[in-house]
Amino acid sequence: MKIVKTIDEVRRQVKEWRAQGLSVGLVPTMGYLHEGHASLIDASHRDNDRTVVSDFVNPMQFGPTEDLESYPRDIERDAALVEEHGGDIIFNPEPSEMYHEGFSSFVDMNVLTQELCGLSRPVHFRGVCTVVSKLFNIVQPDRAYFGKKDAQQLAVIRHMVDDLNMDIEIIGCPIVREEDGLAKSSRNTYLDAEERKAALVLSQAIDLGINMVRNGETDCTVITDALKKHISAEPRARIDYVKIVDLATMQQITTIDRPALCAIAVYIGKTRLIDNFFTEDV
Repeated sequence: MKIVKTIDEVRRQVKEWRAQGLSVGLVPTMGYLHEGHASLIDASHRDNDRTVVSDFVNPMQFGPTEDLESYPRDIERDAALVEEHGGDIIFNPEPSEMYHEGFSSFVDMNVLTQELCGLSRPVHFRGVCTVVSKLFNIVQPDRAYFGKKDAQQLAVIRHMVDDLNMDIEIIGCPIVREEDGLAKSSRNTYLDAEERKAALVLSQAIDLGINMVRNGETDCTVITDALKKHISAEPRARIDYVKIVDLATMQQITTIDRPALCAIAVYIGKTRLIDNFFTEDV
């Protein structure tokens, strides 16, 4: 396993693999890897002959008041995890390698990005679409792997690939959780001991919603009101959103009568965490 810093190095290596008739998987990440990322690398290693893991904190998807500078980074730790799980290359470019001076081309989307995280993070998905498009062009993978925890991102990437006729299979992988239920996230490292306990309110709310759907509840307001009530009982929690949306459009619905996503975003102290469940998985 090796770490490469330039686009030319990645392309040169992938070209060698292609000449040998090998398939290539891509796992796009922002680094500070955990077991959730490891599950994506495992899936790519299983499905493909070679795996590229991008490790790039993308400045374009952070708003001016967000945590770009404090976002955790540890390339040596990441390299050990990638090697352990069968990755072949880490692509770890500097921002100047991805966005040269005068960079002014963007990939954007409407409809799917207007709800959920798109409301509170208005520049986020333009940054995601742009950097993922660049990574797809650089690596030209057969398959790319994304976690279902970032469910709106997964939907946006799938839609972008379809709209732009990209010949890439997008694989969504299940949420990986801590033993106590908290969804794995690089931002969990921001939480102090008391906030870490308080953060369990997210997975508890998701379990509550899953049980309501299993028991036949289809009224979205009834479900979201119950989740909001549970979350609001935690003093350290501040709700960004609790919504149920159409899985295809990411637009809010009133009744679960089609494949849907129940998604929540909650601030625990200053840290914004997300969680969700897909009704089709219940």
